Amino acid sequence: MRALLRIMAVIAVAVGLVALAARSSAGYVQIVWPPHRIELSLVLVIVLLVTAFALMYLGLRLVSAMVAMPQKVREYRQARRKRKAHEALTGALHEFFSGRFARAEKAATSAMELGEQPGLAAMLAARAAHELRAPERRDAHLAQAATHLPDDDIMRVITEADMLLEQRRAADALSVLQTLPQKHTAGLRLELKALQLTKEWEKSLTVIDQLEKRKVYDAVQARELRCHALVEHLKRRATDVSALDEAWRKVPDALRRDARIARAAAQGYAALKAGERAADVIERSLDQSWDSDLAGLYADCAGADAVTQIERAERWLAAHPGDAALLLTLGRLCARQSLWGKAQNYLDASIAVEATYSAYLAAAQLHEKLGDVDVAQRHTRKALELALAKLHERLQSTLV
Repeated sequence: MRALLRIMAVIAVAVGLVALAARSSAGYVQIVWPPHRIELSLVLVIVLLVTAFALMYLGLRLVSAMVAMPQKVREYRQARRKRKAHEALTGALHEFFSGRFARAEKAATSAMELGEQPGLAAMLAARAAHELRAPERRDAHLAQAATHLPDDDIMRVITEADMLLEQRRAADALSVLQTLPQKHTAGLRLELKALQLTKEWEKSLTVIDQLEKRKVYDAVQARELRCHALVEHLKRRATDVSALDEAWRKVPDALRRDARIARAAAQGYAALKAGERAADVIERSLDQSWDSDLAGLYADCAGADAVTQIERAERWLAAHPGDAALLLTLGRLCARQSLWGKAQNYLDASIAVEATYSAYLAAAQLHEKLGDVDVAQRHTRKALELALAKLHERLQSTLV
């Protein structure tokens, strides 16, 4: 349209110039073609030439447009297809984050078929199918994505590993994460989750360190994760004394004093009949920071020197008077040494501070040894009542 307007403007200018020239010119043009002779005014010749040029130009433009038309049609169709594909992918993203996963999968599939970032569209369709609990369609979309994305593509690896973890397929997720070309923060977070699910607690400690360096966790969060991993690792290694010794040696000194970690190690040693090691772990931890639950395990250290244990526990009692767990421990230690009077006093004191199943059961066992059958039975019934009440409370909390 613009070209036509320009041509018309040129013709108009030409006509105007010719008109001006015609006023002041009486010239003519003679054309001789024997035996013919033609005389034309100069103005008419100019008009004819301009008209011929315009017609020739328009004809050439028309021919050019007709030749280029198939290409322009193809370009128009491609542009329309690309616009439609882009709208489909954009719509799929909008529907996915709106929680309309069925629509998201349909739109992403359409975008993939139209060739709009097929790798991204396939992964989006797979994620939507996963949310719809359609594993067959999800796997089909993942197979499509594999044809468009390399094996170590970060988007593909992270998405697939995340979906595997949601299915509790932690081992498969770890295998997929191994294909990452380099350490990736999101990948490390998924790796930590997978290691926790597979109970690879020792390996998880390295990942926790890396995530703390990347500021994913602060010092408090990282410490909590390390403590949990170390506790579970010590529990798993409590199969024999040598294995537990090896695991305990790897625990940093700063964390050995943590009551949860010390409790796990002490329980492991006690279960393995390594009472001296269990007692040493408890003593070192309680000398650093007090924990009543840990003090309650002190009497379980069979094989340790009970007299030395009683002396140390009585020093602790001086610093922590009225601690029910410590009083119970002293009562049990004294009963082990046949110090019946002291044992009864400590057990009665523990019950007076906090009546627990363990304290009543220890008191029942003591009175049974002393021949006080009625008192022993009374304490046993009380211990049973407390145990049943505690069990009922836990059941209620679980149901809630």
